[in-house]
Amino acid sequence: MIREQIETKLRAAFEPAYLDVVDESYRHNVPAGSESHFKVVIVSDRFVGERFLTRHRSIYTVLAQELADGVHALALHTYTLKEWEGLQDTVPASPPCRGAGTVA
Repeated sequence: MIREQIETKLRAAFEPAYLDVVDESYRHNVPAGSESHFKVVIVSDRFVGERFLTRHRSIYTVLAQELADGVHALALHTYTLKEWEGLQDTVPASPPCRGAGTVA
């Protein structure tokens, strides 16, 4: 399962205080069972002092194999513990899919 691979790699690389990897493929115009669209919420003090772009690049590096092998999209929400506490554990919802219809 790709979701579990993503979780394992992110836990090892960032030692997150909080991690949620959600397969959102069902919301997109892909065949049933596809694991191609994910939302990642990760809270780690490894991000302290880093801009969001740097945080995202570090995640892309860790997940390079998954991105090369079929993961089409990652919605990344990266926070330090202090930022996370300020959000009161809320994360923006993913936008609706822009694809037309669903695949039968």
